[in-house]
Amino acid sequence: MIELTGDTLTLQEAKDIIYNHAAVRPSAVSMEKVKKSREAVERIVKEKRVVYGITTGFGKFSDVWIDTENVEELQLNLIHSHACGVGESFPEKVSRGMLLLRANALLKGFSGVRPVIIERLLDMVNAGIHPVVPQQGSLGASGDLAPLSHLVLGLLGEGEVFYKGNKVDAAYAFSQEGLEPVTLQAKEGLALINGTQAMTAMGVVNYLEAEQLAKQSEWIAATTIEGLRGIIDAFDEDVHVARGYQQQVDVAKRMSHYLSGSKLTTKQGELRVQDAYSLRCIPQVHGASWQALDYVKEKLLIEMNAATDNPLIFDDGEKVISGGNFHGQPIAFAMDFMKIAIAELANISERRIERLVNPQLNDLPAFLSPQPGLQSGAMIMQYAAASLVSENKTLAHPASVDSIPSSANQEDHVSMGTIAARHAYQILQNARRVLAIEWICAMQAVEHRGLDKMAEATRSFFNLGRQVVPAIDKDRVFSKDIEAAAKWMEDDLLSEAHS
Repeated sequence: MIELTGDTLTLQEAKDIIYNHAAVRPSAVSMEKVKKSREAVERIVKEKRVVYGITTGFGKFSDVWIDTENVEELQLNLIHSHACGVGESFPEKVSRGMLLLRANALLKGFSGVRPVIIERLLDMVNAGIHPVVPQQGSLGASGDLAPLSHLVLGLLGEGEVFYKGNKVDAAYAFSQEGLEPVTLQAKEGLALINGTQAMTAMGVVNYLEAEQLAKQSEWIAATTIEGLRGIIDAFDEDVHVARGYQQQVDVAKRMSHYLSGSKLTTKQGELRVQDAYSLRCIPQVHGASWQALDYVKEKLLIEMNAATDNPLIFDDGEKVISGGNFHGQPIAFAMDFMKIAIAELANISERRIERLVNPQLNDLPAFLSPQPGLQSGAMIMQYAAASLVSENKTLAHPASVDSIPSSANQEDHVSMGTIAARHAYQILQNARRVLAIEWICAMQAVEHRGLDKMAEATRSFFNLGRQVVPAIDKDRVFSKDIEAAAKWMEDDLLSEAHS
């Protein structure tokens, strides 16, 4: 059971909850803060104070007074009117992450919701009831209004949810689990949707899967080094310490470890003096991607435990401030940076694929074909990889440099952070398939060279791979192999067999 405080959620805990379905509960201390914050809201309503979103309308309607008897209707109208998401739904794991992160933010005690709101959000997490949330429609400020509105529909017992592998009505899932939908009271609708939890949940999923892919990329690259009889000297620690980037040093150290004892690697001058950059510069390029991922990790850890509501309630309601913590710019930048980092792992992988299949660049059978000419072998796998990396270059265009004013120019600068996070996820799927293709080609190459000559570590990785994709002994529908390898790489997030 993982306890949420609003301040201490880690990526490992988020991973356990999102992927392993660990149970979660709120901290008793944090819930006391929530109760005090709620009491402040109720005083504001009773005293008929003018406070944005509690006794006023929203956005451009912030100057419109709402009578006390209408504050509950105001919150329900807010959710219904803002549920304008369109397109395909977020993956279920992202919806689960959104529930988790929204509850964690409310537990900070600055939002003025009743404890039952947080309890029900966590009930949904523990019962595996995940709202169906359309991906498109968020500007990333004032928070993820449209996606989070769809999330709240589930809380209200409306709309659709993922439940036990199916899409069902939220009311049905609640009845099956013995849960009661909530009725929103003053401020609660606004508190639930004014935040960055769609982009951040997508970002957390992106980071966890990108981190695993970056690890796998090194194992795959090490196998390619053996398949191409690469020069081991390039990973000498002195070279990388001389430059000074720790992530570069770490990649070189791991590559040297994976290739330790290999009889397929060479020394400089033995076969050639230098390798191509896609082999020789693995620590520099992969290391730079790790630098970007470290930046992303830092920002996500902050945002996962951030108060992103508006307004925020301080000093038992004596200070209620309308600010802009819902603005997703920090996560928008982080997701755009991640897009570039993961796209580059795929770019350099595609260049290694070319070196594996091009007979003008190696001494392997042309296109790794068992019968060059009669059978095409891996020829079109390289085409597919080239197509994917080209698509990634388009997706890597930064979303965060764009902004369109909304709410009659009241909300005149927005982050587009959710678009950045969604595109990062697409790039991640493409990159995983590119690396899957490299893995298939690298395994074929080392098999040609002689498995008995491989390093112990890479041979172990090869053996895992051959359980997923058999050797190419004749042409077949290689799409199935690519997808099988990519699926294994995605599922390996849970096993961490090669961390």
